[in-house]
Amino acid sequence: MADITRLDAPLVVGAGVAGLTVALGLPRAYVVSTPDMGSTWWAQGGIAVALSGDDSPGRHADDTLSVGGGLGVRQMVDLLTSEGPAAVENLIALGAEFDRDESGQLLLGREGGHQIRRVIHADGDATGAEVMRALTAAVDATDRIVTIQGRVVDLVTIDNRVAGVVAIAGKDRRVFLAPAVVLATGGAGRLFSRTTNPAGVNGDGIVMAGRAGARLADLEFVQFHPTALLAGKDPMPLLTEALRGDGALLVDAHGRRFMDQYHPMAELAPRDIVARAIFWQHDKGLGAYLDARSIINFSDRYPTVTAHANSVGLDPSSDLLPVSPAAHYYMGGIDTDGNGRTSVPGLWAVGECSSSGVHGANRLASNSLLEGLVFGTRVSSDVANGLVEPVGEPRAPQDAFDLPLIAGPALDDLRQIMWDRVGLVRSGSGLWEARNHVFDLAGVLRRTISGRIAAELSLMVILAALRRSESRGGHYRADYPEPDPLQEHRSLTDATRAEMVAVA
Repeated sequence: MADITRLDAPLVVGAGVAGLTVALGLPRAYVVSTPDMGSTWWAQGGIAVALSGDDSPGRHADDTLSVGGGLGVRQMVDLLTSEGPAAVENLIALGAEFDRDESGQLLLGREGGHQIRRVIHADGDATGAEVMRALTAAVDATDRIVTIQGRVVDLVTIDNRVAGVVAIAGKDRRVFLAPAVVLATGGAGRLFSRTTNPAGVNGDGIVMAGRAGARLADLEFVQFHPTALLAGKDPMPLLTEALRGDGALLVDAHGRRFMDQYHPMAELAPRDIVARAIFWQHDKGLGAYLDARSIINFSDRYPTVTAHANSVGLDPSSDLLPVSPAAHYYMGGIDTDGNGRTSVPGLWAVGECSSSGVHGANRLASNSLLEGLVFGTRVSSDVANGLVEPVGEPRAPQDAFDLPLIAGPALDDLRQIMWDRVGLVRSGSGLWEARNHVFDLAGVLRRTISGRIAAELSLMVILAALRRSESRGGHYRADYPEPDPLQEHRSLTDATRAEMVAVA
């Protein structure tokens, strides 16, 4: 085993909104920060929270559950929405600045699936960057948090308890032992060739937790954002849902609206419905475009979208913007309770790598940053009361020390088959084709850490999608296009045996 460093405080893996919220809530913490910036910095959408007089946490919860396709866990959703206002107020107290009107009141926007305006934004379409600016400044201002530059590649266990991590720090593999480990590693959008997720969002933490024996949940549920700019970029630039909340329309190549054919809420329908509608428009050869020309002072209100469009020679104030769905958010992940505890002692998970049931089968727009804030706070309180000094012989898979990190071109092949066969519209035959293709690639992919992680998680996603022979939320089966009441339950996966069991 590599050199071992014993830490005297919890270790948080990931430095996005969830990870930094956990670290700031602990008396002392270590944070492993990966070379890439993660997803929070990229978040254009805002934070959904019940702050207005005609709103309430109960109404916010009802919208969250409605969009969740029957799989949202009421207890978890109530935690999210009831503790959301205080979490946002705490963030503002740290210095986060959100858009306000001339009287100083927070501006509230409306996005898909919401029955009321309740989404706060920063700099129009740069909410994630502002959240990270405030959290990073708070971390920099304290000496209670130590940052370790490196990439965690696996977990270390002692007597079936998670007791640390294996990390690549510089050119060396190092073992860090800690009294608690919190995974805040983000989602898995990079499994797909079309994605809004930046490099590094590969599902690492989910696979690591599974290898350590943690239960995984709802792996079939991937949310595809409806409107990514179709301009040949990877990742695809996101065109925030707030645009449609402000009146932008979806039209075909002939300038005709089409969303009213798919849902009564038209452009403001839940994300899964809008995304599939755009997919089908492309499949029919009609194309899909976002028409935002009616939005006044567009470049001032949406500077990030303007910059994305300008980079490919488009002006949102005068041009239609070609759009495609893209893998965006993962509802699946590490099964946790309301305090982020996993099924393995010593391990917590929070944010997009976790799956508590708060999103169900489909995430309500702008609930993700709120999740990081609310559950990050809850995790920090629980971790502080669950510390155990690691004693004994540490163990970790040998390939965590032996394999190189970066995958080769076989990963591109995997991402394409995942998009083509495990994307917005799935079928039994397509999923089996994907399973066989990924299985054939696995021999090459398992020669690197990144490739192994992608292959293992992709196969588990495919298995979960095959087992769910219905359509629900982000999971749509063309051969089973309707929801099945008998399958209105979450699914759990034991990654060590790749077995799935249904839970009520």
